[in-house]
Amino acid sequence: MLIFSVNAMANTVSVLAKDTAQYAVETYKKDMINSLSQLVKHNTVAVEGIKSTDNPEHIAFKKTLKTQAEQLGLDYQDDGYVLIIGLGDSQERLGIITHGDIQPVNPAKWAKSPFELDSTTEPGKLIARGSEDDKGPISSVLYAMKAIKDKHIKLSKRIELYVYMAEESDWGPLQEYVKNNDLPQINITTDAEYPVVTAEKGYGTLKIAFNKQDKSSSLDPYISHFEGGYFGSQIPEDAKAIIENADITLLQKLMDKVQFYQGISFDLTLKDQQLIITALGKSAHSSKPQEGVNAIPYLADLLSNTRWPNNGAGTLVNFINDNIGLGLEGKKFGNIAYTDDFMGPMTVSPTVIKQNKNNLELNINIRRPRGKSEQQLRNEINHAIASWKLKNMADITELDHYIGEPFVQNKAPQIETLLAVFSHFTGITDAKPISIGGGTNSRLFPNAVSFGPSMPGAEYTGHSEHEFITVEQFALNLKMYTAVMVELAK
Repeated sequence: MLIFSVNAMANTVSVLAKDTAQYAVETYKKDMINSLSQLVKHNTVAVEGIKSTDNPEHIAFKKTLKTQAEQLGLDYQDDGYVLIIGLGDSQERLGIITHGDIQPVNPAKWAKSPFELDSTTEPGKLIARGSEDDKGPISSVLYAMKAIKDKHIKLSKRIELYVYMAEESDWGPLQEYVKNNDLPQINITTDAEYPVVTAEKGYGTLKIAFNKQDKSSSLDPYISHFEGGYFGSQIPEDAKAIIENADITLLQKLMDKVQFYQGISFDLTLKDQQLIITALGKSAHSSKPQEGVNAIPYLADLLSNTRWPNNGAGTLVNFINDNIGLGLEGKKFGNIAYTDDFMGPMTVSPTVIKQNKNNLELNINIRRPRGKSEQQLRNEINHAIASWKLKNMADITELDHYIGEPFVQNKAPQIETLLAVFSHFTGITDAKPISIGGGTNSRLFPNAVSFGPSMPGAEYTGHSEHEFITVEQFALNLKMYTAVMVELAK
């Protein structure tokens, strides 16, 4: 039976932790930024059909990380999909969980390359893919460990940084690793928000195929093409529709409607009876749809004054307007909407439209709290889609849905220590555990909760096309991670 020390349960921050945190930021702030600049150079996005262990960019990233760890006097272990960087040799261990892979990126939307740490375009910000999610936290933890090593602090727990290389694409290898390896007794994930995350909504994807039908002989306006979205965990900022047999009257009606929207822009071009419309909203992490402007439903809403022929693209637009609209909680989608007092409401966001040979596949991202069983929610989703299909005589096919489970962890012994550290370094004295819409690897590790790197009330930029971490926040993270490790492992 593991006995946790009084220090690990304390609600104040020790002088040793405060002094070491101050030393870390005074000594290693610039080195930490340089570390991040090297890590973001590697485009560690998943490539379909290539394992992380065979991906040249992943291999190069691991080489860079190994070099950094060894230069700091930390031990390094490569277990394939999982890297472990450690300090100390105690049998009791404190795990820090993060990931080295990233989400896809559109380089055209960045002032500089997303794989170059840009500190000049917007002074005070460090802009790059992975700067916040999750290469920035890797650099912070490395230099927190280095500061502890410098101070020769006697550790009762070995500190281990776990870097997983497929968090954004495939949890399978990590699930296998967790089953077959001895894990630290206490764990902290650095892939979410402060002050402490003790609950995460369940991730889900609803998939519906809208079968194509040839309308080329029609003389009436019809939507021949509708596209939008880049990947499932991003609120898409781009969407495009093409309307055939359009005329100046339709163009004028839509242009009159455009002026009533806020936060999104539209471009409409009419040429030879073909109307091309593009929408530009704002990307965000799909766990926080309220922080973005989803171009897919907004473009569908622009076209909502017409009931479009059921030809695939038109069917899809009708479906989105009838069942999703501009709301974020699925309140138009049959009876699926619900909420939890602590975890908040389920969110429902169309994120990707896949262009297949015979159909358009709509992927809808859901983030669900506790309060309904998976089977109840699945039945309600099936009923809503079937009812709409019958009512509209629509040629659609309901594909396999994935509905993940919510996660709640309220018994981790380090929660009070994390809150104390957060309160001390931020001055926020009433800090309490929170719930998030995202899903982290906390749910796979024993006694795991998330701690940072995003501040409460601040916009989370991971998964967006403008990902950054501020220099100020980067330094604050270094302080807090250092203090936490001292408190929990000394």
